[in-house]
Amino acid sequence: MTTELLRRSTRDATSRTALSLMLALTFSTGVIDAVGYLGLDRVFTGNMTGNVVILGMALVGADGLPILGPSVALIAFMSGALAAGRALRSQVAGWSLRTTVLLSTVTLILCLCTLTAALVPQPGETVALAITGGLGAAMGVQAAAARHLAVKDVTTVVVTSTMTGLAADSWLGARTQQPWARRLLAIMLILLGAAVGALSLLLGLPAGILLSAVITAVVTGLGDALLRPRSAEGAER
Repeated sequence: MTTELLRRSTRDATSRTALSLMLALTFSTGVIDAVGYLGLDRVFTGNMTGNVVILGMALVGADGLPILGPSVALIAFMSGALAAGRALRSQVAGWSLRTTVLLSTVTLILCLCTLTAALVPQPGETVALAITGGLGAAMGVQAAAARHLAVKDVTTVVVTSTMTGLAADSWLGARTQQPWARRLLAIMLILLGAAVGALSLLLGLPAGILLSAVITAVVTGLGDALLRPRSAEGAER
C-alpha cells in the first residue's frame, strides 16, 4: 500500500510539473503572437486559426490585410510541426531526450530571430518574413512537442478548445466535473502573455522574442531535469 501511494504521489507530482511547464509555454506563445501581430504586419506565429482567418479575408482584398506574411507563418508552422512529429513518432507519450532536443531547437531559433531583429532594427519585408518564418517554425515544433506530452487542455498555442470546455462543462453548461483551474490559467496566461508582448514592443522587436527564448530555455532545462526518465528502462527515451 505504501509503495502504491508513493507511486501515485510521484505521478501526481510529475503531472503538476508538466502542467506548470506547459502553462509557461502558453504564456510565451501569447508574447510571441503579440509581437508577431503588432510588430510583423498583423501575423500570428503561434495561433494558426488567426492566420487562416486573416488569409481568407486578405484573399478578397478586405481592409488591406497581408497575404504573404500569414502564408509564410502557416507554411513554417506546419513544417516545424511535421519535423517534430516525425522525430517523436517512435516515442511513447511523455518527456524524452528528443523533447529536450526539440525544445532546445525552439530556443535556438528564437535566439536567432532575436539577433536578427536586433541587427536590423527596422526590418524590410524580406527580413520581416524571415523572422516570421523562424517564429512560425519554432511555434510549430513547440506545439508538436506539447501535443506529444499530452497535458490535458494545454496545447500551448491555442485556447479555443480550452474555453469551450470551461464553458460547456460549467455549472451553467453540462455541469460535469472539470479541471477548471488549469483551463482558466491557460486562458489567463495567454492573455497576460499577449499584454506583456505588446508592452515589450516599447523596447523594440527583439525584447519580446528574447523573453520567449528565455522562458523556453528554462522550461527545457526543468523538463529535462524533472520529467525525463533516467532509468535503464527509459534510456532510449
